[in-house]
Amino acid sequence: MSPASNTTEYDAVIIGGGHNALVCAGYLARAGLKVAVAERRAIVGGACVTEEFFPGFRNSSCAYLVGLLAPEVIRDLELHRHGLEILERQGGTFSPAPDGSHIELLADKAAVKAQLSPADAAAYDELAAQLDRAATVMRAIAREPAPDISGGWGSMWRAARSGWHLRHLPAGDRADFAALMLKSLGDFLDERFDNAAFKGVYGFKGLVGNMANPYVTGSAYVLLHHVFGEVNGKRGKWGQPRGGMGAITQALQKSLESRGGRVLTGAGVREVIVENGVENGRARGIVLENGHTLRARMVVSGINPRLLFLNLVDTALLEPRFRRRIEAWRCRSGTFRMNVALSELPDFAARPGTAMQRHHQGTITIAPSLAYLERAHDDARHKGWSDAPVISMCIPTTIDPDLAPEGCHIAGLFCQHFNPVLPDGGNWHDHRDTVARHIIETIGQYAPNFPGAVLGYKALSPLDLEQEYGLVGGDIFHGEMHLDQLFSLRPAAEAADYTTPIRGLFQCASGTHPGGGVTGLPGWNAARAILGQNRRLA
Repeated sequence: MSPASNTTEYDAVIIGGGHNALVCAGYLARAGLKVAVAERRAIVGGACVTEEFFPGFRNSSCAYLVGLLAPEVIRDLELHRHGLEILERQGGTFSPAPDGSHIELLADKAAVKAQLSPADAAAYDELAAQLDRAATVMRAIAREPAPDISGGWGSMWRAARSGWHLRHLPAGDRADFAALMLKSLGDFLDERFDNAAFKGVYGFKGLVGNMANPYVTGSAYVLLHHVFGEVNGKRGKWGQPRGGMGAITQALQKSLESRGGRVLTGAGVREVIVENGVENGRARGIVLENGHTLRARMVVSGINPRLLFLNLVDTALLEPRFRRRIEAWRCRSGTFRMNVALSELPDFAARPGTAMQRHHQGTITIAPSLAYLERAHDDARHKGWSDAPVISMCIPTTIDPDLAPEGCHIAGLFCQHFNPVLPDGGNWHDHRDTVARHIIETIGQYAPNFPGAVLGYKALSPLDLEQEYGLVGGDIFHGEMHLDQLFSLRPAAEAADYTTPIRGLFQCASGTHPGGGVTGLPGWNAARAILGQNRRLA
């Protein structure tokens, strides 16, 4: 950016440099538009970045696994050509119990069933097949804009077309699909299984980034949200990019720049320029925090809806009902994120040894029962954080050793539940290290060598996630993924199709359909909607 110039003209400017913003920008540039991305931090990526957290140790700071990134995005934006390599993980999900037993979920279904009773094994076969079929429907629905139910006949037709995807399900599966959308996760699992450890693992799958009691109505949906992905053409697989999750957004930046797009870092946005003269005004650019103006025919927001409408837009331009909806937009995923530098691998009582084993190359989950998950939520709700937290651990150096010094390892910890609003009115900065040590000690109950192997760590409380990465309330999904904040209500009935009440202002972040996770689908869907309106904005 030249200091001699105060104004630059573009076809489109994107607010924020998260992965969905970069996907949207990449498609707009691919269509021949002149595009700029304005990112507040010194690097692009939003919550999908790789950073050094301890001398010599680098890891994904927030998002930590890839399995939902749309293959269309990888192909169309040529991410492999721009350096992206996705490494497939060999392990499954290993869940130790306090009594020294464990359960392990693997791609080999026979090996999973061998750990279950005959009745649970049969129910597992049924659930796995059901989720596979439901995933086909979810893939299709996620790739279509959610219809604006406040609109006319065209929107009603899009709603009917979305429902038409249910034809892929056998008639007997449709009620089960509805149950996944509407029931509590706990009830859904209790109806099918007796094994407490199995239900604990699947319960955590459905509570990732979801600060909810597993028995609250609608909590089963997040389980469905996490099954429609693929890695390297293999459905249902999860992997990690070589070099950490930042490799995805670095490849997206290179792809964008190869098509003439511009990325501005250290460029926080102060306001959206809205010109009067048409109903609700018309977006015509942005003003950066340094006073520089980027003029454009359209503005696209890659940030949380609350940040866009309550901080960057004059709220007087918004109808009272819409403003109330955004003010009430719930952002609370209950997440506490840690990266830990280790001198050796964890030695679990349930599977002893510090030499690398299969479970070290998968996900290690401390969630031994639904009752454990329920207590963790209740603790966080009433006391701020869990006495016995739910912990998901990945050890990326078992697959990508270059992330740490030779012989050392990294444990990436995704922990729940941690209330973004502390009940006593306290500040998370005052409690961060106390909670981090508590998490380390909790792992030590299952892997006694773990606390002594810790060389250093970086902990991110819900407040840190908000202040450093723009995740309001520490919400990794840019808004809770509950039934009243999904599909045509994400983020509002008047703004579910990536448009907004302000002409020329669009949205492309995870606060839009189909929601959170590193999918790229909100950005992809938004780009198609924007290009469809491009001529009318000329």
